[in-house]
Amino acid sequence: MLRSNRKGARLSLALALAAACAAPAAAQDIDVAAVEARLGQMEQEMRELRALLEAHGGTAVSPAVAQSSAPVATTPATASAPVAAAPTQKTVAMPGAAPGTTFSFGGFIKLDAMTTSTSDGKIADGSAGRLFYFPGATPVAADGQGERSTYSDIHAQFSRFAFSADTRTDSGNTLKAYIEADMYGGGSNALAGNETITNTYALTLRQAYVSYNGWLAGQTWSNFQDVAALPDTVDFTGPSEGTVFSRQAQVRYTRGPWSVSVENPQTTVTPYLSQAARFNSGDNRAPDVTARWITRGDWGHFTVAGLARSFRNGDATASGAALSVSGRFNLGANDDIRYMVSGGDGIGRYLGFALGTDTVLDADGGLHSQSGYGGFAAWRHAFNAKLRGNVVYSIASLDNDALLTGGFVTERAQSFRVNMIYSPAPKLDIGGEISWADRRLENGLEGDLQRVHTHVKYNF
Repeated sequence: MLRSNRKGARLSLALALAAACAAPAAAQDIDVAAVEARLGQMEQEMRELRALLEAHGGTAVSPAVAQSSAPVATTPATASAPVAAAPTQKTVAMPGAAPGTTFSFGGFIKLDAMTTSTSDGKIADGSAGRLFYFPGATPVAADGQGERSTYSDIHAQFSRFAFSADTRTDSGNTLKAYIEADMYGGGSNALAGNETITNTYALTLRQAYVSYNGWLAGQTWSNFQDVAALPDTVDFTGPSEGTVFSRQAQVRYTRGPWSVSVENPQTTVTPYLSQAARFNSGDNRAPDVTARWITRGDWGHFTVAGLARSFRNGDATASGAALSVSGRFNLGANDDIRYMVSGGDGIGRYLGFALGTDTVLDADGGLHSQSGYGGFAAWRHAFNAKLRGNVVYSIASLDNDALLTGGFVTERAQSFRVNMIYSPAPKLDIGGEISWADRRLENGLEGDLQRVHTHVKYNF
């Protein structure tokens, strides 16, 4: 009886489908047997799909994470059904991926809006200093010779995205590939567009590396930099002059609390008496070498890093070394202190967005390394689950040999900032920050910067 009813229902459905198709093809005969055969095939496919879902525990794959569990030739191409209280989700097939590879995608959208006032002239439009605090860009002039300028900028260039692929090997190790980019474009829109009509920005590679079993190869943050110690600021970096900041190509090995690396070398040079603009030599033969030790706990973290460098410009050579101490100390559930102190002979381009150069030339073309020191301290307080604030101070001092550099090089830079950041929803930040900064040259010329900076940032 059940079989008869089922067969009758199938026949009725077949006739209904045929009738629906009959209007545009009235002159054609209805092939009931063919329609019924097609329905049988669809039922079989539905049973196979149900079995496949049950074999995977009845769960769907997140749109941000997809898994390639077998070669494409043996992987059925299926789309999962909608899940209650969740959007439709799909499994993405990656033909070139190893079996067991998990893919993820993330990033954030960030809008920055700021009004800046500089005491001694204007920061060049479209340059890095108009997008975030760049200590070397603060204009300077003799007392009474400068003119205060006020201007505003709005941009979304620091919005970014990242893609990663993680494969669990038979030995239990994880093979990871990661690539990250934003629209910073190097701080210049000269080759990408302008703010007149389209506000086009160039794609900028931030990170691209592969890691396996303690080894890392590719471009990422320098092993000499402690990213985890950076303060929670509205500005891109915040305490720029006192921060070790560098992303570059490297090979790194990490084991336990220790990590060592060889990294891309580059020598920045100040000409004798600053008779021309500073430049990069590009003549290095040996990589920069770093080593780091770190300890972590519920209280926060503490780390010490060392850097050894060899400089070259033509046949002239010099060497240098630097040390950095940094960390984060938790003061209960709602407060923490973050700090960094760095310095050494030849720290140069690693400190303060290359506030000072690595070396200087003498009158005979000899190369001499230069010393620099910097640091910051930041206090973060969470008022509640949605509101937090930060107070940050940063300073850098460069020990220039004025007999070689002349007086038109930066001798000191410092900044102070305070902010409030509100999160009305998970992953969404709305922040406001007030900052003050000044820069002084070796000859005494000085200038200051005042900025009101706001942002809207959504992480995904």
